[in-house]
Amino acid sequence: MSFDFKEAFSRNIGWLTPSEQESLRHKRIAIAGLGGVGGVHLLTLCRLGIGKFHLADFDTFDLANFNRQAGATVSTLGQKKLEVMMRQAHDINPELELAGFSDGVGPDNVDAFLEGVDLYIDGLDFFAFKARQMVFAACAAKGIPAITAAPLGMGAAVLNFLPGSMRFDDYFRLSGCPEAEKPLRFLMGLAPSRLQMGYLVDPSTVDLANRKGPSTIMACQLCAGVAATEALKILLGRGGVRTAPKGYHFDAYRNKLVRTWRPGGNRNPLQRILIALAKRKLGL
Repeated sequence: MSFDFKEAFSRNIGWLTPSEQESLRHKRIAIAGLGGVGGVHLLTLCRLGIGKFHLADFDTFDLANFNRQAGATVSTLGQKKLEVMMRQAHDINPELELAGFSDGVGPDNVDAFLEGVDLYIDGLDFFAFKARQMVFAACAAKGIPAITAAPLGMGAAVLNFLPGSMRFDDYFRLSGCPEAEKPLRFLMGLAPSRLQMGYLVDPSTVDLANRKGPSTIMACQLCAGVAATEALKILLGRGGVRTAPKGYHFDAYRNKLVRTWRPGGNRNPLQRILIALAKRKLGL
């Protein structure tokens, strides 16, 4: 059977109009990082009918990825995440326009990575702060909407950084702070409500100092669903979009949704108190 775009994505119609589906077909989304959340982001957006992607990842699949990463299988062990995920994406839509950045994204290629892009979705490793700050700053400078959906516990925390709204670094305030404090500031900024902490059965597995933490596939898939929904609303210009410093955190384990709002981001007095308390607890 030959591939036919309209037939392949015909079940989207009803939630999308045919003209909206055709519009998404011509949108270009950039995703940096194709591991836990990034790989599921890509496949979800492919099935939404997005037709063009810029993808960046330098890593390979290993056994520790099996619990959550869409491309991690016995047959892909040791293979480049970028190559594997590009193959999977092409299997969904062979008409895709894909540009791969096999060295990841850095100062030398960020402009090319974001060239002609309609939207950026963050799939970088939690601890990739330097790269994350650089990409979000470039998005702000170029007027590109950017989404981060963080997999926390068995839920997803979402922040949208749109042109004209609060910038990533103004919200998280990572610039100039000690490296050891960045994971804490990022985590507290993503999830001020800390819904995930109420059912963490082994706190010793959260080791921010050594850049380690537990993860679940449920969280990654929830992130992909909500990020794709935010992408749809932003790209089609319909539906309400909460922008930073407003966000939301849905936790499936607790069956709870919290709409977060931290005016000033991590500069907010309440946030500063929470961060100070957490620093004291962690001995930072």
